[in-house]
Amino acid sequence: MTIDEQLDILMGGTAVVISREELKERLKLGRPLRVKLGVDPTAPDIHLGHTVAIEKLRQFQELGHQAILLIGDFTATIGDPSGRSVTRPPLSREQVLENAETYTKQAFKILDRDRTEIVYNGDWFRKMTYEEVLKLNSRVTMQQMLAREDFKARVEGGKEVRLHEMQYPIMQGWDSVEIRSDVELGGTDQLFNILVGRDLQKEEGMLPQIAMTMPLLEGLDGVRKMSKSYGNYVGVDEAPEMMFGKMMSASDELMDRYYQVLLGEKRDMGLHPMEAKKLLAWKITARYHDSAAADAARADWETRFSKRDLAAADLPEVEIASLPAGMNALALVAFLFENVFQVKKSNGVLRKEHFTPGAIQLNDAKVTDPAAVPELAPGSVLRLSKKHAVRFK
Repeated sequence: MTIDEQLDILMGGTAVVISREELKERLKLGRPLRVKLGVDPTAPDIHLGHTVAIEKLRQFQELGHQAILLIGDFTATIGDPSGRSVTRPPLSREQVLENAETYTKQAFKILDRDRTEIVYNGDWFRKMTYEEVLKLNSRVTMQQMLAREDFKARVEGGKEVRLHEMQYPIMQGWDSVEIRSDVELGGTDQLFNILVGRDLQKEEGMLPQIAMTMPLLEGLDGVRKMSKSYGNYVGVDEAPEMMFGKMMSASDELMDRYYQVLLGEKRDMGLHPMEAKKLLAWKITARYHDSAAADAARADWETRFSKRDLAAADLPEVEIASLPAGMNALALVAFLFENVFQVKKSNGVLRKEHFTPGAIQLNDAKVTDPAAVPELAPGSVLRLSKKHAVRFK
């Protein structure tokens, strides 16, 4: 491809790039660029929000550039404060390394493993003396750190900002020096950290990396960014039926956004919105599993919800004997959401969003009294919501 053709592909779907002209000049060097994506494995699973930057890394990889997946085994023990209103809970290195194993495995559903360089920032940070840490800190001012919107908002709101959190942008920037990156990818909330890397590279006499940020993906609630802690995520390693079902719960407005950000295409406006959503769910499921699994997931969803034939559907099964004795309907529904579907919901939310509109149904009979004790029998089907149902055994 020509430089301009590469540039058009690489700029597609980006939010902020500093700068297009610098990227063009770097491509003219005629060598593979070193493209960095840093990830802190604070959880074992990747969700669709993570894939936005990983897909961009794959684009660079397919154009012949060197993909570098930087595992923050050191920085993850601190936790990236970007976009956070409170300090992240600390993780042990053992937890981080355990998460990293499944995290990288899932990332290779997108990246070419054989053409990906994996590095760990603990390899250099654990060797640093305290004197070296102080010298590194001297390169950044307190004013620069407090100018960050997330830090500024926390200070003004009377919430604490711990000093170790202020180290994070400096460490992320030093990662770029260590691996001599030409381009760093990240979400829009990473721009400050990436720019610190540019400054440190300049001070080290290197060409400063191009900052390329991707839009943050809204979760299924359509409000907050996709996050496992918010329960609004779709995991890339989830079962096909779960993945398809979660995608079907997206609003029509969010569907258009997902088509654009996750698939790089526009919805076919000639299709009925329901068919367009099924196609989106099918494409996402096929991408992280295969077309046969996506076909089966669609058929299962239609059996459950389009044909309303839950008796024939492949539902999660729950042993009646495993349930705490004497649970009322509210406690049972809360227990099933949390233990079967890993979704925590308060009693208030369950009453308002599930019991009041009559979404809770036991064998097609509405359950509207949260205090009632349901009579469960083997083969009974309890519908919790439009996308959640279980069968008892």
